[in-house]
Amino acid sequence: MTHFGIPEFLFIILILIYCATLPKILARGGQDSWMSYVPVLQFIPLIKVIQRPWYWVLLLLVPGVNFIMLVIVNVELGIVFNQRSTKQQWIMGALPWYGLIQLAFQNTTAPYVGARDWSKTKKSFARDWSEAILFAVVAATVIRSFFLEAFTIPTPSMEKSMLVGDYLFVSKFSYGTKLPQTPMSIPFLHNALPGSSMMNSYVDWFSLPYMRLPGLGSVDRFDPVVFNFPHGDTILVDPYYAGHDYYGILLQEAIVMASLESKNNQDTLNGLEKYKMNPEKYRAIARKNFNEKKVCVSCGYGKGNGRPFPIGGTRFRPMDKKENYIKRCIGLPGETIQIEHRQVMINGAAIENPEGLMFNYQFELINPAMKKRIEDKYTINNGDLRAIPDTAGQITNWFECPLTYADYQDLKNSGDVKWIEAQDEMKPDMPGVLFPNSMDEAFANWTVDNYGPLTIPAKGMTITLNHNQFEIYKRVIDVYENHSIEEKDGQFFIDGVAQTQYTFESDYYWMMGDNRHHSADSRFWGFVPENHVVGKAVFTWFSKGNPEYHKNTKIRWNRMFRLVD
Repeated sequence: MTHFGIPEFLFIILILIYCATLPKILARGGQDSWMSYVPVLQFIPLIKVIQRPWYWVLLLLVPGVNFIMLVIVNVELGIVFNQRSTKQQWIMGALPWYGLIQLAFQNTTAPYVGARDWSKTKKSFARDWSEAILFAVVAATVIRSFFLEAFTIPTPSMEKSMLVGDYLFVSKFSYGTKLPQTPMSIPFLHNALPGSSMMNSYVDWFSLPYMRLPGLGSVDRFDPVVFNFPHGDTILVDPYYAGHDYYGILLQEAIVMASLESKNNQDTLNGLEKYKMNPEKYRAIARKNFNEKKVCVSCGYGKGNGRPFPIGGTRFRPMDKKENYIKRCIGLPGETIQIEHRQVMINGAAIENPEGLMFNYQFELINPAMKKRIEDKYTINNGDLRAIPDTAGQITNWFECPLTYADYQDLKNSGDVKWIEAQDEMKPDMPGVLFPNSMDEAFANWTVDNYGPLTIPAKGMTITLNHNQFEIYKRVIDVYENHSIEEKDGQFFIDGVAQTQYTFESDYYWMMGDNRHHSADSRFWGFVPENHVVGKAVFTWFSKGNPEYHKNTKIRWNRMFRLVD
């Protein structure tokens, strides 16, 4: 599914014009080559004709840089054929659709004079500065694409290790830089133009295969990893919901629609029971809401007003243009992961917990007046300290708050609380919310604190197919490894052929947030494929309070210029 708009249309036309004009133009410059007829490869003789360094061909493939480089290359092409007036240079740079045709079919007698010699001519102030700015943009985009990229922490899922408002540098060469897969992109924009329309900042019909350069190492346990959100291949077109799990919202919407139907028909079934009777029916209704009615009913309920929330429909995103997430790697390829009363177990043994790990704790204050002091001492975000009403809805001295283990011990021994205990989600979450997002009874008792076991796929690992394995790995096989899989009459068909086993083609990882009760992570959407890994968070270069989460917007000087743990 491709989002096709004006940028895509103009780019296709430009490629066709290149194919029609470059063979004639380049032959006049002494480059009569078969490559002149082949898109992308035609850049090689083109760079030779304009007498520029060979690495310009590579710059034409770097996202963001390529748009700038195309303008520069087109202008340079005009220059070597003596099209050197200001008007002619503007035509070649801003209107190449016209300029290339004119050069190939109208100005057929324009001589090939080669690149301009600036050794005896002083550049104008405007040209000197424009070239300097272009060079800076190209250099910054190359650094961003291949070496280091700035990233900001948008949510509290990694607190207290990384705070909302921390600005990080992410090392792309730590695990090996991913070469651009969607190379036609506007500089410094990840996936959308600024503004509520959310127009793509890239051309998505032209893509390259996944390739990764050699890196300094591989993903290790406890690494803070930035990755493309696995469930981000489809989004709701809305600035807020675009970064959320589309498949989770789809399930939520389907259950809400089932509940409304049950209410309208005065059925005795609740929404979940109604949904489970015919999941595809209600998912189809949910998709119709998103794509045709352009609303999300459940989103409106979530905002507390009960009115359908308007959206711009849904949209597909290529892998490298999915939203960037940051979590800590907890499970490695081939390991079996399980959570028992909040403790992560790997291959049956408890692992060491990260230093900043947080869980929700509930406690009763001895004196309500202590609330302000405790809030200032132990919390970071607005609303971290929440009152727990009694069964009648009355406010009590009971509270809950995310705490590190050290803060828990400190509060426990402070004399301010009658009792304190960690939350332990013994009550099962709603079926289908937690990965593998299945309604089967086999997964009904899994919760965020008591979860699994399941095995993380590793390249070359073979599993015997059964129903539970099908539920756990069907998205891996279908979406991430591009093999259709179907369960029918107790048999499993992969690419239409009955199979009893499957061998994985890639490595996968298990990612979790440090703020465990406030993190949407692998417990909700599953494995992170190796080809989704972007880089490792290495350095905090700036930190500032966020008004949505904090009581101030002050610069946090003590967090700046620090390595990320």
